[in-house]
Formats: sequence, C-alpha cells, structure tokens
Amino acid sequence: MSEKIVTRFAPSPTGYMHIGGARTALFAWFFARQKHGTFILRIEDTDKEREVEGSITHIIESLKWLGIEWDEGPDIGGPNTPYLQSQRLDSYKKYANILLEKGLAYTDPYTEEELTAFRSKADEDKKPFLYRNNRPENPPLWDGTKPLRLKIKDIKVSKWHDEVRGNLEAGPEALDDFVLIKSDGYPTYNFAHIIDDLEMGVTHIFRADEFISSTPKFLALYEALEIKAPKLVTLPPIMGPDGKKKLGKRDGAKDLLDYKKEGILPEAMLNFLAFIGWNPGGEKELYSKEELFNTFNIGNIQKSGGKFNEEKLLWYNKEYISKLPEEVFLKELSLLLPEKDKKILLALAPLIKERIYKLSEIKVMVEAGEFDFFFNTPTLEINKLICPEHLRKGASIELFHIKTHLEKITLLLDEVTDWTNESIKNAVWDYASKEGRGIVLWALRYTLSGKEKSPDPFTIAALIGKTETLKRLTYASHII
Repeated sequence: MSEKIVTRFAPSPTGYMHIGGARTALFAWFFARQKHGTFILRIEDTDKEREVEGSITHIIESLKWLGIEWDEGPDIGGPNTPYLQSQRLDSYKKYANILLEKGLAYTDPYTEEELTAFRSKADEDKKPFLYRNNRPENPPLWDGTKPLRLKIKDIKVSKWHDEVRGNLEAGPEALDDFVLIKSDGYPTYNFAHIIDDLEMGVTHIFRADEFISSTPKFLALYEALEIKAPKLVTLPPIMGPDGKKKLGKRDGAKDLLDYKKEGILPEAMLNFLAFIGWNPGGEKELYSKEELFNTFNIGNIQKSGGKFNEEKLLWYNKEYISKLPEEVFLKELSLLLPEKDKKILLALAPLIKERIYKLSEIKVMVEAGEFDFFFNTPTLEINKLICPEHLRKGASIELFHIKTHLEKITLLLDEVTDWTNESIKNAVWDYASKEGRGIVLWALRYTLSGKEKSPDPFTIAALIGKTETLKRLTYASHII
C-alpha cells in the first residue's frame, strides 16, 4: 500500500506574506492535491518577540486570495489540532524529556558573561566557537528556566538526499549543540517543526534553500529521536529582476495582498508563481488550477534560481483580464462614475479591457479624465486637428482642408439612419480612403475625443450618439 502524502505550509506570523512563502505554499499544495494527499496549514508562532499582531489573519487571507485550500489548519481544525505552535507546548516538553532520559539533551547553565569568555578563548586559539566544546560537566536538572540543548551524539559528515538538489553533504563543522527549548518555555524552530511534522505525519517538506545549511542539525535530531526523516524538497531562490541576487524589498518585493490592491487577479498570480523555478516543458503558459494539479512534478523543479519578472506578471494579468465578463468592468466604472449612463459605461468595458494590465488602472484612467469625452463635449486645440505626420505641410492650407473634410463627414453621417459602429465606418470610409485616411480619420477622432490617443472614431461616435457626433463636428468646423 502506497504511503499517504502529507505536505504543509508553516509560516511565522512576523509580518507580510512575501512571494517566496506564497510559492512554497503553492508547490506543497499542488503536490498534495496531485497525489490525493493532505495539505496542512500550521502557524509557527513561538518567536513572540517578532510576532506581529494580525499576521495570522493576514496569512490566511493571503492564501485564500491566491486560491489555496488546506485540509487542516488553525481556522478549520483537523485531527492534529491545535495548529498554532504556541498551543502545542506539551508536545515539545514530551519529546524534550525523551531526549533528556536518553542523555541526548542538557540544560544550558551559562550566563552571557560566561559565553563571552568562551568565545574570547576560541578567538585566542584561532578556533571556531562551538557549544559542544564547552558542555557543562554536571548540568543542572532542566526546570524550564534555562535553555535546553541537544547533545550531538556523533560528530560526523552529514549526508542526505534532496528531491530537487540530489545527494548533499556537510562536514562535521556544521554540527553543534543547539537550543531545543528557550528559557521562555517556547521551542526553537529547529526543534518544534520536527516534532510537529512527526505528529502530523508530514511526508514531504517543501522549503526555501536557506534551510539547507541547517539540515545537519535536523538530521541529528531525527537520529536522536530515532524517527524517519520526511523527504526534503528544496525550492530554488526567487531572484531579483537582474537575476544576480535574491528578490528583496529594494527590488520591488511586496506583500502578496498589495498585488491584490493593485488589481492583480489571483489566477494570474497563481499562474505566474507556478512558473518561477518550475516548468512542465512545452510552449503553453496559461494553466488552470486543475491543470497545474495534474501537471506538477517535483522532477521539473529547477535547481537554479528563477527571476521575478514583473513584466511577465503583468502579461499574465492582462491575459486573465481579457477573459473577465464585461459586467466586472461595469461594476468598477459604476462605482467611479455613479451618475453616468450605464449603457455607455457597459460599452466602455471592451475598450478598457484592451488597454489595462491591472484593474487598479481603471480608477487611474477615470481620475485622469480619459473617458470624459464620452459624456461631455471636449475642448479642442485647432492645430491638433492636423495629423502630426502632416504638420510639416503649411498649417493654413492644412486647416482649410481639415474644415472641408469635417463638413463632408458631417453631411455623410447625417444620412446614416442605422447608427452603429459598422454603419458609421461604412459611411465615411470611401471618402477617407480617397482623401487620405491618416488626415481625415485623425481629424474625426480628435474632433470627437479631444485627445491625441483614444479609441477609433467609429466606436466613439456610436457611443455618444448621432446628435452629439454631428454637434461636435459642427463645432470643430466652426472654430477653424
């Protein structure tokens, strides 16, 4: 019978949810779902000095926004409750006492002054300071008021297999007695996560590469407790845009929910994160959640770092924005322009969809007045009626021709009865082709919008209606 797969994501509530943590959660979740296993959310809240109020709620909100679902966790419970380390202290004390009984743990009795003296002596001898070289001969009984340290039994080369990195090893210098439980009664990460993984049946640990250097300590503890180590899946680092160093705040790294506020869609972020350090092969880039479950493979995780390319994230977001129903844009526009004609707002949806990379850009466009000309007659600057490509020609002659063109278009459009985008285009197309589309259609578009960049004139005319279109054409001819 095959082993049931159990993975977990165990963040510390010490601040914002960064991209690296989100990707770790994502990969662990993908693997559990693909193998029909269990995915656990566990909170490692034993560092009370660094804990930030509200972080647990923030973690849960971030993961839910991304679409990640867990089978056990602090908000939904499960067979291994509790899922907050601060509520699991009895478990850590239980295993601490097992180590004490085996003679593999001891009370650290030293003061800061004594430790400073040990370090100074090591410096004088030009040797690294190691706790294992300064173990107390007769340590006091552990009563919880002093740190408890693991006594490294065998000083040896540590060897292990990583599912991504292959066979790894570290020399004896990587091993030293380390703290299991601090003087405040809380366990260290090095101790607590191993006990939690044991009790929760975790089979695969998805982790950042920063934990590689600590692996010899973990192996020593597995050996001391005589337990089987879970399989280690070390993910590649997420690199900054230049690919030379790990992504940091200075490189634009943000809290996951900041991307939500900016108008990044969760589907886009999920798809984007999945491809940082992992690739299933082939040309396909847009994957649904279900496709990622079915396609994900540890064997396709890269060893080398993957770049955080925000341009690529925006590309993903634009792709998913293009799939949104137009009602989404109507809702956004209705909030920003509550008194405007809903018919026009709905018609603006496909125009906005083509132009934006983030939903937050809708507000920016509205505040910049980019849609004002759909509701109000624009103010025109005469010289801007001339196509920029033809400004090198005599302006007075050009304006005379522009007036002629606008008057002719007015007559042509006045004959249109079925006022649609297509019929408007058909009415003026032959004339514009004969006289020069660049000149004629530029003048028409600027007349209707008052902007050098805007949707095509047929779309604008169809939206603002026949009466307003003819009114604007007459006004432009008049000011010339």
